[in-house]
Amino acid sequence: MKLRSKLKLIAFLVTLLIVFYIVIHYPLLSHQILFVIGVAGIMVVAIVWVYLTVTEPVTKLQKAVSYIAEGNLDVKIDFEKDDEIGQLCDDFEKMRIKLKESTIGKLAADEANREMIKNISHDIETPLTSIKGYVEGLIDGVADTPEKRDRYIKIIYNKTMEIERLIEELTLYSKIDSNDMPFNFEKVLANPYFKEYAHDLRMDLESKKIKFYYTSEVSDQTEFMIDAEQLRRAINNVVNNSVKYMDRKKPENYIKLHVKEVGNMIQLEMVDNGVGIAKKDLPYVYDRFFRGDTSRNTSSGGSGIGLSIVKRIVTEHKGKIFITSEIGKGTTVYIMIRKV
Repeated sequence: MKLRSKLKLIAFLVTLLIVFYIVIHYPLLSHQILFVIGVAGIMVVAIVWVYLTVTEPVTKLQKAVSYIAEGNLDVKIDFEKDDEIGQLCDDFEKMRIKLKESTIGKLAADEANREMIKNISHDIETPLTSIKGYVEGLIDGVADTPEKRDRYIKIIYNKTMEIERLIEELTLYSKIDSNDMPFNFEKVLANPYFKEYAHDLRMDLESKKIKFYYTSEVSDQTEFMIDAEQLRRAINNVVNNSVKYMDRKKPENYIKLHVKEVGNMIQLEMVDNGVGIAKKDLPYVYDRFFRGDTSRNTSSGGSGIGLSIVKRIVTEHKGKIFITSEIGKGTTVYIMIRKV
């Protein structure tokens, strides 16, 4: 039986009692009349009070539950009372808000996954199509000289490496995202660490005809607590991003790495003179699989998760990362790691 029906039944029974009292005591004396009026008044006030404080909010809750069951999470419950029923309504409203946020997050995640599948399909299809074309050229005898065959084989190898790098990035991000990637932190002297890295990076970039400049203002005694391999991976991802989006029409392409101490932090500045990032895209560059307008081209490749991985690694180091950029002029990535 519903609460409203129970209240009606109680009112009916109390009315019967009043009528019975009047019948057996008729004619009523003045004090008896006042007693009957008082009882009737108390009954009316009690029923109205119970209805307003219990039945009305419970009815609102019931409607809200029905709306949620239908998938509508926009119905707000307004019941400002400082009692158990009011607390129940307030808790339900908080649950509704969290459920709505969770649903919105799930929809966004589903959309991101769809975008991910589309991007991955594109990034795998592009080098595969190229590999297929060059393999057919070898089979059909289009590469009819040793030089052409060597060039075709080299291109096939490079395209295969693109696919391998994509798979490695996806595997790495999956491990980091599920907290399955171990971080081994240790005290490291900053200057020797970056000097060795810069030496390796210089050879790699020069082979790609990209100028590299390295400067350091860090003391030889300065230490920081890092996972040397993971931080190297993060810096490599930034550099790879710069290389992918170089403007090859410029007379010189360069990447600069400058390291300095800023208070209790070590700051890395990685500067390039690539195509740059649009201002409207800067807030989203760390999102998984995000691609700006200038990045979607078949020559650059990439999975769209490079900077997402970088941010996760920097976050694990309790560090900070931020980016400035200008279309046509280039991009600067700042990474800050706390000193010991």
